[in-house]
Amino acid sequence: MSVAKNTEIIASSKKSFEDAIDVGIKRANKTLRNVKGAWVQDMKVKCDKGKITEYRVTLKVTFILTD
Repeated sequence: MSVAKNTEIIASSKKSFEDAIDVGIKRANKTLRNVKGAWVQDMKVKCDKGKITEYRVTLKVTFILTD
């Protein structure tokens, strides 16, 4: 039987929400082992002069704990 844990991370991208998710997952995999999934808890944008300048996502990343 395995035990999983969730952690929250916030990632951003100047391209898109999808890219921000990719950035977050790639970064999580550098620190966490056994990442099994994530869900997007929140999506926000940063704007300047009526244009979107940054896409931000809050992710709940799930990973399996090891002994």
